[in-house]
Parts: sequence; C-alpha cells; structure tokens
Amino acid sequence: EVQLQASGGGLVQAGGSLRLSCAAFGFTFDNLNIAWFRQAPGKEREGVSCISASDGSTYYADSVKGRFTIASDDAKTAVYLQMNSLKPEETAVYHCAAGSQPCVNIDSDTFYYSMDYWGKGTLVTVSS
Repeated sequence: EVQLQASGGGLVQAGGSLRLSCAAFGFTFDNLNIAWFRQAPGKEREGVSCISASDGSTYYADSVKGRFTIASDDAKTAVYLQMNSLKPEETAVYHCAAGSQPCVNIDSDTFYYSMDYWGKGTLVTVSS
C-alpha cells in the first residue's frame, strides 16, 4: 500500500523542540517535493516548509526561518522537520504531503491540491 505516515507530534513547552517525521511506504521520494503544512482551528492553512528530494533544495515560511530545518534521509523514504524555539501560536495539526509542484509554490492552492500523497496529521501542542 502506498502511503505517507507523519509522526512526532506531541506536547511541548514554549521554547522547546520537536522533530516531525514523514515516512513513505510503498514508494520513494525520488523526484517528488515533500512539504509540511499546518492548520490550527480557526486559522488558515500555512505551508511551513518544503524540500526537493531530487536536489535537496529547501523552502521555509518566513515565520519559521531560522528555527525549523527540513531534511530527507539518503534513501529518500523519510523527511524530517526539526522544530526549535516553538511558540504557542504554532499549535496545530501538521501534515506532510508529496507531489511534483515546485516548493516555491507552496502557498498556492494549486500546490496544495496537486499533492499526490498525504499523511495523516500529527498534532503539535505548544504550551505557554
């Protein structure tokens, strides 16, 4: 079965860190771009970060630059999102997805709805 599995969410205090994982089962990321999105209740969806599995180029939303790091493993079956200095307002469900649209388009609806594979969300709760 082809699927993505996101994990690593949990409860952390403000200023703390979490590492999210997005694992592929039944396929590899070879020529795909893998993105992390987050959505909190009552807030708009936000494209957080993206990595191109083919060349390793990365994208970060301005709100997370300098604090979050995205990386893939050598086998191109997993992508990790290291989140440091977390803020309470970053409490949300985080989803990973894989598709062929360039990461630079992460904020567009076209990018979001074009993703080919989705993982179930993982909840990140940042307490103040």
